Amino acid sequence: MNLAAIRFRNTEDHIYPRGRNELTVSLSAARGDVDSVTLVWWPRYETERSSCRIPVKRELRDAYLDHYRAVIQTDGISAYTRYALLFQSGGETVRLGKNGFSAPDDEENFFEFLWPNPTDAYRAPDWASEQVYYQIFPERFRNGEASNDPPGAEPWGAPPTRENFQGGDLRGIIEKLGYIRDLGATCLYLTPIFKAPSNHKYDTVDYFDIDPAFGTKDDLAELVRSAHKLGLRVLLDGVFNHCGYYWPPFQDVVRNGESSGYASWFFPQSFPVNEKLENYDCVGHYKWMPKINLADAGARDYFITVGKYWIRNFHIDGWRLDVADELPTAFLEAFAAAMRACKPDCILLGETWGDAGRLVSANRLDSAMNYLFRDAAAAWLAKDALSASEFGCRLNRALALYPSETNLRMYNLLDSHDTARFLYEADGDKARLRLAAALQMTFPGSPAIFYGDEIGLSGPNDPGCRMAMQWDAEQQDRWLLRWYRRLIQLRLASDSLTDGDFHTVLADDAANVYAFSRTAPGEQTLVVLHAGTAHWRWQFPIPDWAREFAAWTLYCQTGGMTKDDPFHPTILTDDPGRFEAELPARSVKIIRFINKKLKEKVQS
Repeated sequence: MNLAAIRFRNTEDHIYPRGRNELTVSLSAARGDVDSVTLVWWPRYETERSSCRIPVKRELRDAYLDHYRAVIQTDGISAYTRYALLFQSGGETVRLGKNGFSAPDDEENFFEFLWPNPTDAYRAPDWASEQVYYQIFPERFRNGEASNDPPGAEPWGAPPTRENFQGGDLRGIIEKLGYIRDLGATCLYLTPIFKAPSNHKYDTVDYFDIDPAFGTKDDLAELVRSAHKLGLRVLLDGVFNHCGYYWPPFQDVVRNGESSGYASWFFPQSFPVNEKLENYDCVGHYKWMPKINLADAGARDYFITVGKYWIRNFHIDGWRLDVADELPTAFLEAFAAAMRACKPDCILLGETWGDAGRLVSANRLDSAMNYLFRDAAAAWLAKDALSASEFGCRLNRALALYPSETNLRMYNLLDSHDTARFLYEADGDKARLRLAAALQMTFPGSPAIFYGDEIGLSGPNDPGCRMAMQWDAEQQDRWLLRWYRRLIQLRLASDSLTDGDFHTVLADDAANVYAFSRTAPGEQTLVVLHAGTAHWRWQFPIPDWAREFAAWTLYCQTGGMTKDDPFHPTILTDDPGRFEAELPARSVKIIRFINKKLKEKVQS
């Protein structure tokens, strides 16, 4: 047995409360090395030190590791719970406890979980797993009020540059809220809208005012109010890691140097601070965006005040924190506590391009941008850079990083204002985009659409990805728009797709097919993604409990969809417990099995 590969510690990464009477235990071992894992646990006050045994099931498998999870359920508060892990491989059994590995009967070798503090339990708002996000880059979404266009604004649809303006504003978003609702999206995420000189507004100069090119505070109030009436939530972008060069506190440091009351809010390398000398820390080495020292109490309190101001006065539903992985942990915790005290069901979403483990926890952020998902999807479906099995391993590794509760709320994107459009990376092949959208809408987490993907916008990375939204219906891909709408409808109607467990069913490299299931009480959804170029057939066992079922088939062949309506498939095999799936090239089949009686029982 490869003991060196077993990963488990008595820390929040591997054991954490789901509530006052539930503990989740997660661990990993070398792929295929362990036959079984058993969790032995007992309350401290019991003399019998093996009173409860739970099989720890393997949930995920990546290229190198198997990932396991189990849940301890206690009658009362899960306090002073003692436990050990038994690993069995072949004829060998070892015990893991606080003293490391030992003989299986070593009852003195155990861990202890002391107390499930309420603030240690993951507690994202219930609504977060049921969202379909729609990201808007306001300057390029729609021009609703020409009178506030910046001087020198170019005509709508002009080639995007990093400096030009085309007049998009809040009024334009208000005008198109019905379009967003009809698409099926449920939550808007707006990139920064506060006063700033650039078109992207990540160089803020006033955190308490709307950029005049976007409109007024009254416009924002109307946008949020109108969105809420349509059942849409609204997130704003909090750029608190850095500011614009002309933000008054930084300009005070430029003018007054060490004597400035704001000198400790930044990271000056010497004085006087000067743009030409570039003698201050910046984000990404961009001298026009000085980095803010959020360890300073004054700076921390200022941005907490900013966060509360827009929630209290404009009733936004949460924040996306820009460059969240550069923010101090202490700030994340203080900011999260303040926002939740202000609005208990707000959501806090962080930007990161890698592992968000430090950011996402019970007392920090609720979710993060899932670029690990995005990168894997692009590599397999857009670039043919991964096999189906390699793709599956990448997905499973990403899922293994977080608790299942976190995975259900991750912000799953295909592209953003910071990346090339997925369609561009797929060389304009919309069949590949349709496959990726199907994956996005069925994978654990909250799918996030970057404005215009649903109608076929394409373009390279910044500034190409930030082109103007196309509102001429004749210039939109209406088949693609219909595809997105249908997928969103399917997702929002399915308990298994919003909250179900995930399990890899198949990874066929020869056919370039990856399949997975999502399972909730009384319901299972099977997703079969066929990225290959040849017709493919496969037999799938129907779950024993799925006596009554409904199914959807969605095709994304080159040239457009051929079918997208509900149907009941014909069982083609002699075995009534199996059915045969046929998939053309570049297609997806989504089948939902429903046990109506069991589902009704659970809901009641």
